[in-house]
Amino acid sequence: MLHFRPHLVDMSKAQNFVAVHSSDEANYKYLRPTGSSHSYAWIASDVNPLGAVGEASLATAEKGRLLVESQVAGMIELLREVEQLFDMRVRIGVHVGTAADRLAAVAQRNGVTLERLLANDGLPEPVAIDPLDGFNIIYSSGTTGTPKGIVHSHAMRWQHIQRGLPAYGPDSVTILSTPMYSNTTMASFLPTLGSGGKIVLMKKFDARGFLELAERERATNTMLVPVQYRRIMALPDFDSFDLSSFVMKYCTSAPFPATLKADVVKRWPGGLVEIYGLTEGGGVCLLEAHKYPDKLHTVGQPSPGHDMRVIDEDGNELPRGSVGEIVGRSPAMMTGYNNRPDATKAMHWYDSEGRLFYRHGDIGRFDEDGDRKS
Repeated sequence: MLHFRPHLVDMSKAQNFVAVHSSDEANYKYLRPTGSSHSYAWIASDVNPLGAVGEASLATAEKGRLLVESQVAGMIELLREVEQLFDMRVRIGVHVGTAADRLAAVAQRNGVTLERLLANDGLPEPVAIDPLDGFNIIYSSGTTGTPKGIVHSHAMRWQHIQRGLPAYGPDSVTILSTPMYSNTTMASFLPTLGSGGKIVLMKKFDARGFLELAERERATNTMLVPVQYRRIMALPDFDSFDLSSFVMKYCTSAPFPATLKADVVKRWPGGLVEIYGLTEGGGVCLLEAHKYPDKLHTVGQPSPGHDMRVIDEDGNELPRGSVGEIVGRSPAMMTGYNNRPDATKAMHWYDSEGRLFYRHGDIGRFDEDGDRKS
């Protein structure tokens, strides 16, 4: 179970936190409050109450907490429901402002005072964090099934940051337009944050707006799903935009047609990497499409340090080239499904040496070069 110390943070009094945001995007910063040895992340969020609480459930960077600012007066009323639903406790940052009276009334109905809920110095209480402690819970069902709470540890998320660092850095500018509750977004968000780069969020995706923002911000990185690439590439004036600042683009979460990959590689500056994997972790395949144009019909090879196999319906390992269920293991694997030991156990597969793999539930095969095909 994840524990977040529950109180509101009055962001108007949190002098050590700064951020830049507009009606179109929010810039994420990796901040270190003055006089504190802890790091914190701050998000400017213009979302509905439930969405804000959902984002608040994402704990943050090393030795820190995620503070979500949202001018939503009714947020206190959701605290207990969220704690019961997700078996966790949340911390929420708000601007009190003109909502002070309403917030105070809601707090009183819940048996507490507004002063008790607010941390007037704006700084969270220090928390000792172990690498195996929960970092976040992401509810996902993949493309089918019932959503389950996937618990990622700090150690797992650190692996994600380390794996992505070569493509990011202090000068990186990452544009993201997918939801914050999605691991698709986190795959680029965290490496950018961890390397000191800048993240620009689109309030709502549209193809032309994305290109205008990318050109204006001199974007270096992005993560998009296939349908977004398709809409962007279909714009008649796509080639009129200056996208020369791009270093690397990523794609995941759905089948990425080879013809679309080829079009992106040909017409959009910078590299293109397709990522195949699970939110739960396990094995990940990477296809560097700009380097291997003859492999666009695959999702690439297992990432360094990742071990992926194919098994039959009875759980027996199959030789290379055989079609079967994909299983994988790596340094980045979830702790388990939150309060679902049965579902966690069902994910497990062990090889002949007793090493744990996660069952992907996908059918595929690896060709003679080690590339995975569906």
